[in-house]
Amino acid sequence: MGDKITSYKEKIMAGYLLNREEALELAREPLGELEEAANEIRKHFCGNVFDICTIINGKSGKCSENCKYCAQSAHHSAEVETYPLLPEEEIIREAVRQSGRGVLRYSIVTSGRSLSDEEVDRLCDCAVKIRESLPIRLCISGGLLREEQFRRLQRAGFCRAHNNMESSERFFPEICTTHTYDQKREAVRMARSAGLNVCSGGIVGLGETIADRVDMAMEIRGQKIYSVPVNLLNPIPGTPLEHREKMPYDEFVRTIALFRFILPDRAIRLAGGRSLMPDQGRRCFLAGANAAISGDMLTTAGYSVETDLALIRSLGYEPGCLGA
Repeated sequence: MGDKITSYKEKIMAGYLLNREEALELAREPLGELEEAANEIRKHFCGNVFDICTIINGKSGKCSENCKYCAQSAHHSAEVETYPLLPEEEIIREAVRQSGRGVLRYSIVTSGRSLSDEEVDRLCDCAVKIRESLPIRLCISGGLLREEQFRRLQRAGFCRAHNNMESSERFFPEICTTHTYDQKREAVRMARSAGLNVCSGGIVGLGETIADRVDMAMEIRGQKIYSVPVNLLNPIPGTPLEHREKMPYDEFVRTIALFRFILPDRAIRLAGGRSLMPDQGRRCFLAGANAAISGDMLTTAGYSVETDLALIRSLGYEPGCLGA
């Protein structure tokens, strides 16, 4: 292992946090050595716990926002199933099913800029009933909510709110113009103020630079976000990015390893795009990633919980919860 990688690895294990310039230096180091060192950092801070969550597409399509990668945007022509907030029985039934498979986290994800008060009330009712009967932890991805709405969700039993930063502040206007980076920051701040933990990451392969990815990781570290989903762009027909060339897998693995160097003690979660990876994400789980969204994504296919549990156990992990 090279002197530079070894030096930074040892400093990080002793409590040092990389700055932006140092992270960009590491981005140019040999990939295999970077993967190995990132895995050692992961073991040092997080052990062999692997955090699996599943999501339900609780409300689909007709989103007012114009995110270029998203099939659910009303601004694009992608074919996607459209429906309002699912009935309570359906959301609870899926929670029961996932808990029975050994899943410890369950996230209700809704399309749209935000939820109405009536929708928040319905989700709170769901949460109370789920928490009364199941040990599963509940997360909500409801967009740019108000702090009072976050507080109601927290009181009802949700422990974590999701709101991706998506990319760096510099690059964000290239992929969305209907809301701002500062609005996302404010949503994260309000969720934390309401007593919720936050899950926030982004998508790589949008056309951003490695510096943009480093800046996103630095932003997330500054916000003290513990769960960090990393999506690999899956270009969807009918979206503005449908012809975007798919990112080489080596480049994605390098990004995961860099995230571990920048975010040494966080849950780095593979999310969308795993179906594009030749090994189901195996290399990433040996290069710093220690969490995943399992099952189908919102508009693309994923891997089954059973398949993922078998994979992580074959790599020496045990399923559990990282953070609250």
